[in-house]
Amino acid sequence: MTLGVALIAFLAAALISLVGTEVVRTLASRYGIADHPNERRINTRPVPRAGGVAVAVSFVAVGTLLVLAAEPLGIAPGRVPITNGGTAALLIGTLVAALLGFIDDRFDLRARWQFATQLAVALVPIVFGLRVAVLTNPFGSSDLILPDALGLGVTIFWIIGMQNAMNFIDGLDGLSGGIAAIAALTLAAIAAPTTPLLAVLCVALAGALVGFLRHNVHPASIYIGTSGILSVAYALAAISLLGTAKVAAALLILGVPIIDAFFVISGRIAAGRSPFSPDNTHIHRRLLDAGIGHRSAVLVIYAITVALSLAALLLTGSAALYAFAGVLVALGAVILYLSRRGEEGR
Repeated sequence: MTLGVALIAFLAAALISLVGTEVVRTLASRYGIADHPNERRINTRPVPRAGGVAVAVSFVAVGTLLVLAAEPLGIAPGRVPITNGGTAALLIGTLVAALLGFIDDRFDLRARWQFATQLAVALVPIVFGLRVAVLTNPFGSSDLILPDALGLGVTIFWIIGMQNAMNFIDGLDGLSGGIAAIAALTLAAIAAPTTPLLAVLCVALAGALVGFLRHNVHPASIYIGTSGILSVAYALAAISLLGTAKVAAALLILGVPIIDAFFVISGRIAAGRSPFSPDNTHIHRRLLDAGIGHRSAVLVIYAITVALSLAALLLTGSAALYAFAGVLVALGAVILYLSRRGEEGR
C-alpha cells in the first residue's frame, strides 16, 4: 500500500509542479524576475527565476494531504514516530523558506539581508521543537547526546550550511534540482522501513523537483531561484532531523554540494576575501574549464551523488562519517587536478 501511495504522491507533486512552473515562468517574465547575463553566469540571455515557488507549493500541498490522510492511507507514523511538530516544521518551514526566498528573487537583496532570511528560516524548526538532539559518535558505538543549547546551535548551523551548500552548487541547468531529487529519494529509502509517512513525504518532494526539472534541464527556460534553494535545502535539512534519516546520512548523500561549499569558502578565506564573495571556483565551473560540456558536467555530478547515496544506504553511524571524510579528501584531490588542468588550458 505504501508503494502505491508513494507513486501517487510522486505523480501528483510532479504534475502540480510541472504546471505551476509554467505559471511562475509566465509571471516572472512579465514582472522582470530574471537572472541577467554577467561574467559569473552561464546564461547568455535573461532567464526567469523563482521556479522554486512551484516546487515548494506542490510539495507542501501534497505533503499536507498525506499528513491529514496518513491513517486511512496506511502510512501513519511507524516504529519511529513523527510528531505533529515535526511535520508542521517540515511543511510550514518549507513554505516560509520559499516566501522569503521569493523576496530575494524579486528584489535582489544585499548579502546581509540574504543571510538574515537564511537565519529566519533556520529558526523555524526550533519554534516547533525540532532540533539536533543526537549526533553520531565517530569514535565509539554510542551516539552523542547534545545539551539543549548546543543542539539549538547545531540545528541553526546545519540548516544555514545546507542552504549555502545548495546555493553554491546551483550553477548549471538542472544541477541543484537533480541532486536534491536524488537525495530526497535516498532519504525516502532510508526512512521507509521505520517511518513510512516520512518516506512518502520524501517521494513527494522528489516528484515536485522532477516536475520542475522538465523546465530546468539545459537549456533551462526557468531557474529555481533563491525561493527554491532556501525551500528545498530547508526541506532536506529538516527531513534529516526526522525519523531515521540522520544528519550523518545526509552529509554523505549531499557530499558534493557540502564539500564544494567547504573548499570554495576555504579558498576565499585563504585568499583574504569574504567567504561569500563571488568567483568561479565551484566544482561545476572547474569541470567546464577542463573542457567538459554542460550536460556532461551535470551528469558527472549526478553520478557521484548516486554513488554517495548508495553508500549512505549501505553504511550506518560512524561508517558514514568515515566515508564522508574519505570523499572530502578524494573530491579535494579532484578539484586540485581540475584547477591545474583549467589553468593549463587557459
